[in-house]
Amino acid sequence: MLANFGDPTHRTTAENLDSKDPLAKYKSQFHISDPNLCYLDGNSLGRMPLAAISSINSFLTEEWGTELVDGWAHWIDEAQAAGNLLGRATLGAAEGQTLVQDTTSVNFYQLCTAAIKARPGRKTVIIDASNFPTDRYILAGIAEDLGLKLITLNNDGLGGPGQVEVDADCERITPEILAPFLNDDIALVTLQVIHYRSGSRPDVKAITDLVRSHGGLVVWDASHAGGAIDLQFDEWGVDLAVGCTYKYGNSGPGSPAWLYVRKEMQSQVLGPIQGWFANDKQFEMGPFFEPAEGIRRFQIASPSIIGIRGVQASYSMIEEAGMKAISEKAALGTELILALFDAWLAPLGFTLMTPRDYNQRGGHISVGHPEAKRIAAAMRKFANVIPDYRVPDSIRLAMAPLPTSYVEIWDGMSRMRDLVAEKRYLEIEDNGSRVT
Repeated sequence: MLANFGDPTHRTTAENLDSKDPLAKYKSQFHISDPNLCYLDGNSLGRMPLAAISSINSFLTEEWGTELVDGWAHWIDEAQAAGNLLGRATLGAAEGQTLVQDTTSVNFYQLCTAAIKARPGRKTVIIDASNFPTDRYILAGIAEDLGLKLITLNNDGLGGPGQVEVDADCERITPEILAPFLNDDIALVTLQVIHYRSGSRPDVKAITDLVRSHGGLVVWDASHAGGAIDLQFDEWGVDLAVGCTYKYGNSGPGSPAWLYVRKEMQSQVLGPIQGWFANDKQFEMGPFFEPAEGIRRFQIASPSIIGIRGVQASYSMIEEAGMKAISEKAALGTELILALFDAWLAPLGFTLMTPRDYNQRGGHISVGHPEAKRIAAAMRKFANVIPDYRVPDSIRLAMAPLPTSYVEIWDGMSRMRDLVAEKRYLEIEDNGSRVT
């Protein structure tokens, strides 16, 4: 237990946690249209900060609308400025190592390809079966294009190209699991900082050091970690990483993603998409590509300034709150979820899919049930609770530290318990939507 917070089954326990919460004031800084809604899906899409409304409106009326093309005089390097903000607020990264741009998928393709090319002659790349689908699909495509050997660590039983069996608790990849597959042919390993489905958390520094000892590189995907746990990329020696901004980052659907390249690595790797923003003398528009120095060499094209305004509004709030306090609340909030799981959900046939040790998990707890899909839908329809469902049988329940209260968690879990106990989920029929 992180704390002896009292009997978790009493609502007064959650009320007491809220009364002592140093981050409680931030909930009022988000747009909340229905105060009775229990939104436990901040790990998938964060709530909208009120500051984003004013920031984007101001951009439309006071910059784009009046400055027109002259605005580019100060917009031109916003991907770097926003990257510096995001890096220091959530990644433990010094300036000049992070860009806010494009999508996680594009950034992932860029850095994986760059890492592989930076290790010529090496022909093996490694990913795990529980990795986010985009990452698995993109790496498989890269491996096919470049004639590489792809190893998929089968840590969830679902397999994949080049699968090898491993015994991983809650999908969590450890150095001991990874070590037998490392040798001097390894170019790249890519893993999640927080597993998107189970919520488990590997040891980033230990794995980075291990792969580096064999001469390989690691690309970390921190999409489900940034803004939920205290990351220290510079201290941990992370070389390459990517992530999104619309989950715990609260920057809006489709908001620009980010990439991180450690300063010492920036002269050693080069992205495969040689866009004009990465050219040293960009506005000379010359006949040859000459990569810029520093992090700009990984920029492709014009950044989405509207999207960046959402990022700046949200990450300024995160920086003010501080990731130490945010990660502590995420740990305590998930501890409350675990306590209520034990008291309420386990007796109803649910299983736990997330590590109990808060050092091995992130900001969400994943629970399993054979009827998970219908239960998740019933929670929305009958209980005014929004979780999310992930195939084949899991429901994710999140503590997004800034907009979520402990009472919101308690109420959501209570409604979930009652709905399942009454078997109301049996009334749900598949609506045909591919969005879960």
